Amino acid sequence: MVGILARLSRQVHVVAGALALAFIVAMAAPVSAQQPTSVNPTASAVQEQQLLKELNKVQGRGSIPDVKSYVIEHPAGRDWRHFHTVTLKWLGAIAIIGTLALLVLFYLVRGPVRIESGRSGIKIVRFTGFERFVHWMTAVCFIILGLSGLNITFGRSLLLPLVGPEAFSTFSELAKYSHNYLSFPFTLGVVLILFIWIAGNIPNRVDVEWVKRGGGIVGHDHPPAYRFNAGQKAIFWIQVLGGTAMVMSGYVLIFPFYGTGIAGMELASVVHAIVAMLYIAAMLGHIYIGTLGMEGAFEAMGEGTVDLNWAKEHHSLWLEQENARVGANESRPQTMAARPAE
Repeated sequence: MVGILARLSRQVHVVAGALALAFIVAMAAPVSAQQPTSVNPTASAVQEQQLLKELNKVQGRGSIPDVKSYVIEHPAGRDWRHFHTVTLKWLGAIAIIGTLALLVLFYLVRGPVRIESGRSGIKIVRFTGFERFVHWMTAVCFIILGLSGLNITFGRSLLLPLVGPEAFSTFSELAKYSHNYLSFPFTLGVVLILFIWIAGNIPNRVDVEWVKRGGGIVGHDHPPAYRFNAGQKAIFWIQVLGGTAMVMSGYVLIFPFYGTGIAGMELASVVHAIVAMLYIAAMLGHIYIGTLGMEGAFEAMGEGTVDLNWAKEHHSLWLEQENARVGANESRPQTMAARPAE
């Protein structure tokens, strides 16, 4: 009897275990059917684009007083980055390389503007020592500022592969400091140029005629001009207005966040970069005319004097004024006023 009860007890336990297992499987099946086959922990996370859309910026928290540094990213910053990494490079390449290509083509077709009547051997003073000092101080600063600035835009793609990381880092550090500190004498040069030469650079009707006749650059005509012709006046105003824009935007970048926020800094950076590329392109034309493009032109700033025949062909009205001024001061006939420079 006891044996029969023991076997019956074991059978009851087996049946109960089987029923319990079947119940567990039946309960687990609907739950597992609701679960995804793979788990994506970021599926329900807030996306970056959603944050930018809702808040217009991604901002964190910090412990330093400068709360502007808490902004991690905002749409205008992406536009600014795209401008500097893509748009500015195309603008600079088109402006600078395009200008150089045009100057080379013009030189091959036109050649240098010669002194058609030949050199007379008589020199007259065109620029004083102080004028030349201001010009060369500003010019040297411009060249270093231009090269160091171009390194910011093109250095990584053009210079780094050629010289290697160490040399590029050293050069970039020196370029950065020279760019910052030479901005001060450059500013002084822009101001002095404005006050020294503004009286002779006011446009007039003579400039209109000079442009119509090609300014002696196109063809072999030599229209009359005062001390500065229309082309030189254009360079003067590019120097003054472009230099002023460079200086003002540059100081905003050198002394960041003084009276401006992130938007103002981005605007100053864009203005500084665009004006710089156009400014460099214009100065390349100025350098060409003052060196290879015109015979005798470099002597004006190099030595301070020009040949009498050069003055007759390119600045005849200025030469008449000089003859009248020197002749009146020395009580001599005006035709003898043009004298050799001492």
